[in-house]
Amino acid sequence: MRTLKVALLGCGVVGTEVARHLALHQDDLTARIGAPVELVGIAVRRADRLRPGVPEELVGTDAAALVARGDIDVVVEAIGGIEPAGELIRSAIARGASVVSANKALIAAQGGELHRAAREAGTDLFYEAAVGGAIPLLRPLRESLAGDRVTRVLGIVNGTTNFILDKMDSTGEEYEVALKEATALGYAEADPTADVEGHDAAAKAAILAGLAFNTRVTADQVFVQGITGVTAADMASARAMGSVVKLLAICERGADGESVTVRVHPAMIPLDHPLASVRGAYNAVFVEADAAGRLMFYGPGAGGAPTASSVLGDLVTACRNRLAGTTGPGETVYRQLDVRPMSEVVTSCHLDLDVEDEPGVLAAVATVFAEHGVSVDTLRQHHGPAGTSLVVVTHRATDAALAATVEAVAGLSRVRAVNSMMRVESR
Repeated sequence: MRTLKVALLGCGVVGTEVARHLALHQDDLTARIGAPVELVGIAVRRADRLRPGVPEELVGTDAAALVARGDIDVVVEAIGGIEPAGELIRSAIARGASVVSANKALIAAQGGELHRAAREAGTDLFYEAAVGGAIPLLRPLRESLAGDRVTRVLGIVNGTTNFILDKMDSTGEEYEVALKEATALGYAEADPTADVEGHDAAAKAAILAGLAFNTRVTADQVFVQGITGVTAADMASARAMGSVVKLLAICERGADGESVTVRVHPAMIPLDHPLASVRGAYNAVFVEADAAGRLMFYGPGAGGAPTASSVLGDLVTACRNRLAGTTGPGETVYRQLDVRPMSEVVTSCHLDLDVEDEPGVLAAVATVFAEHGVSVDTLRQHHGPAGTSLVVVTHRATDAALAATVEAVAGLSRVRAVNSMMRVESR
């Protein structure tokens, strides 16, 4: 049996775990693949950094030279970011190597180009670890549900934001306090922007939508709103209406069957919704399909060991395909569905208004809603030391109509401020 040779790009949290498990489970991997697999090189930015469990003799800084080797069977990319990861993957594919990646930003931006290159070169491109950490999610969408028609994907796909929102909900803390705790515990990066502003989840949503609806979706087509504006008052309002706030990635097929919408934003969901019970840094994704109905995938969505599990699963498949002289399923983009803007999405809205405590306020607000064709589901008034607030939950309407209504309400003389506006997902 010939030995299959693997190159590893990046040896941070994920890369280190991949290298460690390759060594630790070498005999099992050989049995599962049908041939020995050997890690022959690791490319990093700083070779002098201590990496426990990683063979020092394999570590170097010339990533371009490593992927240019003609004897590499599989390149595992764990660098992250668009470049130089993209160029290194293209180089590896051009030389006939299969690629396993955990890079959601790159796949969301250049997935179509990379798949095309892999198809032309007769190699594999796998990235199960790019979306749900250890959760088997992409392969079920690509393969297990290939004979079904997926209509909706709804989920929590970012562990950092879920941890922060969960802490805010359980303790009553404000966002900044919960963020500091997440950072201290290692759930948030030193620069948490990609997570808390929703960009990480948006890249994952683009990948999920592309697989679910067999149409190409890029990250810049995803509506994104992060959690930095969520307050303790929002959490209290959600609890008062039997709900909880989650950052959701929502991918939906239009009723016409010829369009999709893809969005990431905080939303209130009922406490009896299964996603409401997803706590801490865990992820969960609902997939709805015509024949299968509703499926839920749940597990650790980040972290070195969980993500390495998915990477190694892809690695085993890529190696098996190398031995068999074949490739696995590639990109199945056979439709060009319209990606509709957020303004056309139909949803509900929770609105918290700071109003004057005087007669006529309710009538004035109700009139504005009626003028914009948005009906009110529930309305409650609260008198407190800080003043009078009016909380409105609407029935479903287009996001454009809701935005126009909020803007008009904010312009009323008896409305001092719009404290918050948050979407509500009831299913």
